[in-house]
Amino acid sequence: MRKSFLFILLSLFSFYSPLNVAAQATYTNPIINADYSDPDLCVGPSGEDYYMTASSFQCTPGLPILHSRDLVNWQIIGYALKELYTGNADLISHFNTVQHGNGVWAPSIRYHDGQYYIYWGDPDYGVMMVKTRDGNPAGEWEAPVCIIPGQGYIDTCPLWDEDGRCYMVNGWANSRSKYASVLTVRELSADGTRAIGQPVIVFDGNGTENRTCEGPKFYKRDGWYWILCPAGGVPEGFQLAMRSKSPYGPYEHKIVLQQGKTAINGPHQGGWVHTKFGEDWFLHFQDKEAYGRVVHLQPVDWTTGWPIMGKKGTPVTTHTLPRASSHTPLSPQTSDEFNAPTMGKQWQWQANYDEKFGVPTAFGTFRIYTYKIPSSRTYDNLWLVPNMLLQKTPADEFTVTTKLRFTSKADGQFGGLIMMGLDYSALVVRRIGKEFQLVQMTCKDADKGKKQTEDIITTLKPTAEDKIDYKPGIHEDIYLRLTVSNAEAGQPHGGKPIVNFAYSLNGKKWTVCGTPFQMRQGKWIGAKFGFVSAETDPKCDRGWIDADWIHVTEK
Repeated sequence: MRKSFLFILLSLFSFYSPLNVAAQATYTNPIINADYSDPDLCVGPSGEDYYMTASSFQCTPGLPILHSRDLVNWQIIGYALKELYTGNADLISHFNTVQHGNGVWAPSIRYHDGQYYIYWGDPDYGVMMVKTRDGNPAGEWEAPVCIIPGQGYIDTCPLWDEDGRCYMVNGWANSRSKYASVLTVRELSADGTRAIGQPVIVFDGNGTENRTCEGPKFYKRDGWYWILCPAGGVPEGFQLAMRSKSPYGPYEHKIVLQQGKTAINGPHQGGWVHTKFGEDWFLHFQDKEAYGRVVHLQPVDWTTGWPIMGKKGTPVTTHTLPRASSHTPLSPQTSDEFNAPTMGKQWQWQANYDEKFGVPTAFGTFRIYTYKIPSSRTYDNLWLVPNMLLQKTPADEFTVTTKLRFTSKADGQFGGLIMMGLDYSALVVRRIGKEFQLVQMTCKDADKGKKQTEDIITTLKPTAEDKIDYKPGIHEDIYLRLTVSNAEAGQPHGGKPIVNFAYSLNGKKWTVCGTPFQMRQGKWIGAKFGFVSAETDPKCDRGWIDADWIHVTEK
């Protein structure tokens, strides 16, 4: 028995030691089964710290920064944008209201001259850039600047050449410019803050299989200028590599990653990195519809002179881990005890943050006040409610359980748990007179202004009432749960995830309630879950949710 134990112990030590783990252990795609659309990455000066960002659109804080030591295990360490866009009063005002699908599109992150830079195209306002204050991507970032104003610019990426000159490649949004499927290159000032050259079309995919070429990333390797970009559309597209001896082309091109006979649809759009261990890797997304665009990692083989990705140009499902000094299992944060004086890094609002949305408390809770839906518009659904506190779905199947107290000062105020997308469903507590109703609110095609339906589950007596407050409130302590199940989990597009709700008054005995709901993606993003708290009375004092904790468990 003792020998068996010793053998197991030595085996485990050998398996997890840094020298052997890369040779013996494997990873499985997706490495992040969550919606980090249009991911890009770079390596820091240590050669062992990798940083990733992704599209965040209208959500704030924006431009998530994730960190990894091995390209497989990632955690959120911060955000580059507190709001859209600090320093510009007009744009701040614009993004104070919910602008689904607008804002930050397809960013690129680069390390240059001691600082980290992120460039992106805002299709309505121009090419934007933000950089670190002190070279720490987990710290403060400077206010963003618009380096090229105008409409249609998307998917921007800089390249600093060996001679100090800076170039930028970008795509074009047909929805704004009324043309697409072309990539342009221009020169920027050496500090990357303004355009000093005119754009040159270096690739045209119109009328070919390379339609919808976009999302370019710019590199230089062995004297060649390289542009890596997706083409062919999102769900069915592929990855191109292009090379030229001049940044302005002409470029020859080759397909270097495509679905083939695998189950990984549309594998493309991401970033390439060369590691200090001499390996090459490509990080990209796969569109899984309701779950959003999840993150895959592919090995890259340059032996032919082209970056052939995956296994001979088709994506791998499992592969040997990248070489690294250590491999520590990590994933982006989900559960939250709400014990910190700051908002957890997994959370985002639907628009620029207003302190009246909600704040952490000193009592081990996060408070979310009821948003006053403007009386100037008809209240049909929750599509434009900005103070939803939401996070990304973490897996194909999972359960979310939360304990909260809802405090109401007036009739009609409500709050609870929501799965938000183009369609949404929420289980909320709503005040009616001196009691509460437990209500399922569901809307199909919320983005088109369709009216939500309501299913009253039960009536609840308040668990507490204020006695001496001059504007007394009533309170409901309750546990809420949503469960995402999927009979087709693992299918190329993620199958059809179904959400079921349940509630409990004591955290032990649960009652499944309401109508099962088919989860649906949002505008350019996956569905997100979290808290909703709102009302329609413009004059009364706000009510609020005090969320004690939220626990997310994957199946």
